[in-house]
Amino acid sequence: MDKRSPFGRLLELFLIFFKIGLFTFGGGYVMLSIIENEFVENKRWMTKEEMMDMIAIAESTPGPVAINSATYVGYKNGGVLGSAFATLGCVLPSFVIIFVISLFIEQFMTITLVAKAFHGIKAAVAVLIISAAIKLSKSLKKDLPSMVMLGAVLAFEIVGEFLSFGISSIILIILGALMGVILYGVVQGRREGDGK
Repeated sequence: MDKRSPFGRLLELFLIFFKIGLFTFGGGYVMLSIIENEFVENKRWMTKEEMMDMIAIAESTPGPVAINSATYVGYKNGGVLGSAFATLGCVLPSFVIIFVISLFIEQFMTITLVAKAFHGIKAAVAVLIISAAIKLSKSLKKDLPSMVMLGAVLAFEIVGEFLSFGISSIILIILGALMGVILYGVVQGRREGDGK
C-alpha cells in the first residue's frame, strides 16, 4: 500500500517529469521510452497495456505527445492535481532552457563546441526513437488485424517518403483508426456470428 501523503505523490510526479523534461532531447517520442521505463518498469504505476492506451490517446489528441502523456500519467496517478503537477514538471525545464537560449541565440549558435554537441545529440535522439519504437512494437497485439494495420500504415509512410510527398501524422492516425474500426469490427462480427 502507498504510504505517501497525497502531496508526496504529487511532488514525486513533478520531480520525475521535471527530470524527464530536463534530460530528454528530441521531443515527445524520445520521452515515451523514458516514461515507459519510469512508470511501467521502475515504479509499476502503469501496465504495458495502459502505456499503449496512453500513447494512442496522447498521439490522437491535440498538442505535443510529451505533454499529453504527462497529463495522462499525472491524472492516472494523482487526479486533476496530478495531471497539473506532471504537466508542469514536463514543461518547465524546456521553457526555462529555451527562454535562456533565446536571450543569447546568436552568440550561442556561433560556438563551435555547441554545434558539434548538437550533431552528437541528433544521433543519440535517433537511437532513442528507434528504441521507443522497438519497445512499443513488443507490446503491440500480435493478431492478424493489428499486423495488417501496422503493415498498411508503414507501407503508406514509406511510399510517401520515397515519392517525396509528406504524409501528415494526422492522416496516419485517422487511417489507423478507420482500419481498426473496420478490421476489428469485421473480426468481432465474425466471432459473434460464429458463437451464435
